[in-house]
Amino acid sequence: MTATDALDLNQVSAFVRVMETGSFTAAARDLGLPKSSVSRRVSALETSLRVRLLQRSTRKLVLTEAGRLYFERARAALGGLADANAAVTDLSHEIAGTIRFTAGGDNTGLLANLLSEFLAQHPNIQIDAVLTPRRVDLVGEGFDLALRAGPLVDSSLVARRLGRTELGLFASRAYLRKAGPPRRVADLAGHRFVLCGEPHERDHLRLTGPDGEQNVAIQGPLVVHDMSFAADAITAGIGIGLVPYMYLGWMLKGGLRSARRDLVRLLPDHGVVGSELSLVSPPKAYEPARVALLRDFLAERLSPLVKACALALEAERTTRRAAEERARKQRDRRTARAAS
Repeated sequence: MTATDALDLNQVSAFVRVMETGSFTAAARDLGLPKSSVSRRVSALETSLRVRLLQRSTRKLVLTEAGRLYFERARAALGGLADANAAVTDLSHEIAGTIRFTAGGDNTGLLANLLSEFLAQHPNIQIDAVLTPRRVDLVGEGFDLALRAGPLVDSSLVARRLGRTELGLFASRAYLRKAGPPRRVADLAGHRFVLCGEPHERDHLRLTGPDGEQNVAIQGPLVVHDMSFAADAITAGIGIGLVPYMYLGWMLKGGLRSARRDLVRLLPDHGVVGSELSLVSPPKAYEPARVALLRDFLAERLSPLVKACALALEAERTTRRAAEERARKQRDRRTARAAS
């Protein structure tokens, strides 16, 4: 009897899950098994293969060379089996099953409304939604679909781009009553900010305006990592902050109309070019129909919103510049009449 003749897929799955999660404890939790059962399965797999796959210690697990090779091949093989099962299920049954979906925690109101509409159309689908500012590992953590902003670090992921937004400067009316509004970019250095982003990014602003790009150093008492919390902190009067114009549109779609009224836009001719928004999924030989349905549904709902926000912003700028030009001409005419 060869090693492959005695192959136990439960043992292989346990080994792959241990390495994906990084510990026996996490793997046991994911598999719904006692930790001792997972450990026995991995040991039994090593015995049947007659090779050590990983070095165990109290601090971490380290793959042997044989273990690294086996893990890469076994994970791909198990993924292929899952794809095959999904393909057969889609052919023989109505669309059903679980979709693991992840997004940032910024747009809970809008996403809740969209997912409610989708689930009403597909009552046999369940969505396991994880909303977190952390950039999760789609393959390693078993996600089917993600809504992400920013560049795609992993080129192997399959992306459907929805559009790009711009960020503008906003403050609350209460803050502006105390600190006064900035009249030009240089004034921002004297204001408090709600800071967001990585440490090397949040101590300065790079704004694009009529005169090109301008940089200004900023400081503030609060650092946040979630756009909804940033908008709340700005509304509460802690300081000035950057908010995507699209996010304001999402707040309105999500029913938070009062939030827009509480925020005042500053230096409207200046902004920060935002990130690309995409629906991202891991590469698979076969994608379950339920995942494709959710991706298409979200793209159909979100793409027009992204475009509408961009068009509304451009229309607002055009209207404001036309008004400023009319006002300038009126001033010039008054000046000419006074001189004559």
